[in-house]
Amino acid sequence: MSGDIDGKIFVGKSEKPEYLTLRLANRHGLATGATGTGKTVTLQTLAEGFSRAGVPVFAADIKGDLSGIAMPGEGQEWIIKRCEEIGVDYVPDEFPVIFWDLFGEQGHPVRATVSEMGPLLLARLMNLNEVQEGVLNVVFRIADEQGLLLLDLKDLRSMLAFTAENAAKLTTTYGNVSAATVGAIQRSLLVLENQGADKFFGEPALKISDLMRIDPRSGYGTISLLAADKLMGSPQLYATFLLWLLSELFEELPEVGDPDKPKLVFFFDEAHLVFNEAPKALLQKVEQVVRLIRSKGVGVYFVTQSPLDVPESVLAQLGNRVQHALRAFTPRDQKAVKAAADTFRPNPKLDTAQVITELGKGEALISMLEGNGTPSMVERTLIAPPAGRVGPITPELRQLAIQQSPVRDVYDQTLDRESAYEVLTKRAAETAPAEAAPTPASRSNNPAPTEADATAGGGLLESVLGGLFGTRPRGRMSVGEQVTRQVTREVTNQVTKAILRNVLGGARRR
Repeated sequence: MSGDIDGKIFVGKSEKPEYLTLRLANRHGLATGATGTGKTVTLQTLAEGFSRAGVPVFAADIKGDLSGIAMPGEGQEWIIKRCEEIGVDYVPDEFPVIFWDLFGEQGHPVRATVSEMGPLLLARLMNLNEVQEGVLNVVFRIADEQGLLLLDLKDLRSMLAFTAENAAKLTTTYGNVSAATVGAIQRSLLVLENQGADKFFGEPALKISDLMRIDPRSGYGTISLLAADKLMGSPQLYATFLLWLLSELFEELPEVGDPDKPKLVFFFDEAHLVFNEAPKALLQKVEQVVRLIRSKGVGVYFVTQSPLDVPESVLAQLGNRVQHALRAFTPRDQKAVKAAADTFRPNPKLDTAQVITELGKGEALISMLEGNGTPSMVERTLIAPPAGRVGPITPELRQLAIQQSPVRDVYDQTLDRESAYEVLTKRAAETAPAEAAPTPASRSNNPAPTEADATAGGGLLESVLGGLFGTRPRGRMSVGEQVTRQVTREVTNQVTKAILRNVLGGARRR
């Protein structure tokens, strides 16, 4: 099924066909609506339209529902009915898909190095305060100046330990670096590891070019799906990864101006997780990237429940809008409905705020950029159904797609080249002082024993009493033998202390 025409993606039908213009698709977009109102199906329809136009797509698959896009559609009853209502023929289609997974379970592993992530995003990921973030910046600076690669979390841990050990020396150059602050960062790092982030940091790191593939057989843009059902258990990791990916696209891609169609479209589902409790510096970074990445040919589409989830500075840059139903049960809900209605170009035929609460499943208010980039009047639209399968595919079909993937031999094996951990470990081994062996001279002219020598001086008595209690030379001991040894040591210490008191007492009386 396709109502697409050259240079446009068919989205659905109001009183007229509604299209998304490809040359304006890099002006970004927003899809909002309450749970269960059809956002995922809309996302799939848009992703298929971009792929069919030869535009690669990256999307997070929150519930696994998008995985069906890899298989031809099944022509369910509601899909056939929807096609009849909007006046198009239903033609099943399948699309080239690469599955990714930060944990490497439902797709190819996705990795980034610690250096690529950088201190700003890493501080956000570990919930560090300003002081801790400052020390983390010092750690990155030292690693850079000493040519130490920060690839995985053990590299970062080694650099933190090195910084703590040399805190007194470093303070004069970099400002106050306390061991206590480093310890707090190390504890946050441990929490991060417990969430599974250790699998994300390392090599081979993800190459942006592998997200921008065109299928040689069909000419369709490849759709990269990130398995995020398990990842949503660590929302900070999910949001930080997508922000990192967005910043990498911005850093690596060349300027292309306004191309006829995007080089890549990036769908950011559950977008509210990016902005919740985000520090000001991070929000400024997101705003900057969204504003400037358009000239790199990348379109960013935020998917969330309410427009209120996105800061106004970012919201103002999202030109293509799809609004599914919202419910106005609470004052905040009512505020969200009003905010959503106010972002659309008014249509005299519609009471936008009222219609938002009345939309049925699969319906949406749509306003797309047209002409010279001005938004069209908002229209109540019935969204076109996807041509691929709707709903998740089986684990067996997913594994088959992974085995046939064009990147199957690139990311599945971890690399561990020499980096900060190996270099610092080698330095420590080279500088460690050799243990001084005791010499006969050191044993001569021994001073009178003191009570502090009780434990050390008990060696002879311990060996004698050990024989009496039946203990045997050191090795693997039973529980009973361990108890006996403990008793032996306690008795030895008491006897030794008593003898020393008598000797020392006698010496004092003289």
